[in-house]
Amino acid sequence: MNYWVGIDLGGTNMVCGLLDDQMNIVAKLKKPTLASQGSDDIIRRLAETVHELLEQNNIHKNDLQGIGMGSPGFINPDLGIGVFSANLGWKDYPVAARLQELTNVPVSIDNDVRMYVYGESIQGAGRGHKHVLGITLGTGIAAAVVSNGQLFYGGGYMAGEIGHIPMDGVTAQCGCGLVGCLETVASATGIARQAREALLDGRTSLLGDWFDSDSLARLTATDVSKAYDEGDELAKEVMEYTGRALGKGLAAAVTLFSPDCIVIGGGAALAGERLFAPMREEIQKNVIAGYWEKLTIVRGELIDDGGVIGSATFAKSRA
Repeated sequence: MNYWVGIDLGGTNMVCGLLDDQMNIVAKLKKPTLASQGSDDIIRRLAETVHELLEQNNIHKNDLQGIGMGSPGFINPDLGIGVFSANLGWKDYPVAARLQELTNVPVSIDNDVRMYVYGESIQGAGRGHKHVLGITLGTGIAAAVVSNGQLFYGGGYMAGEIGHIPMDGVTAQCGCGLVGCLETVASATGIARQAREALLDGRTSLLGDWFDSDSLARLTATDVSKAYDEGDELAKEVMEYTGRALGKGLAAAVTLFSPDCIVIGGGAALAGERLFAPMREEIQKNVIAGYWEKLTIVRGELIDDGGVIGSATFAKSRA
């Protein structure tokens, strides 16, 4: 029987999954990335984890057909190179070649968000749709487009950075160096930042009862969702504004790419209708009817397994 390995590599943890030929997860191992120990160490430990997966599940190495990996940062999938990753310290690092040397199987790599969206489009919430726009809402925002089963890369493999669309009236500094980027508002960190700044400006809220000035830094988007469910006005305002900002950004993407389906994943997507209701209203208000009438908007199904399944599916597609 043929098997595949999908790897979701992050700055904090690496998740390696063993999948069968139908892309069902047979087993997974999760370990710390330990990025500070260097690129070669990351690759060595990934190879060891792949071998451990095979041994634990009595899979012969000859049955492993390929390895796929999603990694943060700018990736050149054709050359298998990590062009740049601040979290991993990669700069033109030959990721695929090094991992292939240690495992003796073909290795395919791509950006982690593209791998998540690819997985959702083929195996998850976007399956059955020809043109899928997927976004992840986490520390920041990123997006990818899959059309007729093929990823859209753009020049320099840099398509999809929807989080860095500038938004009118937003003055927050973004980590990319620009001011007013969408992800400074419509992300898990953006939601929390809005709430913290409002409390520091003297707004009354349940959140102010839950967090004092010494603990305010620990306030998260999940706390804002909880306060929303308690009827807190500040939390409602934050979610409303965030959803509408996200809707404006997505309306531009809908007009450009004309997707049949938008799949939304990432931790902040757990806010659900608190965020999605104003987002949908804003998209509908800002696109021509023909775009909206054929559009389906869904939350991702694969959750934490999306990157693993997407990476393995990607490796199989390139085999």
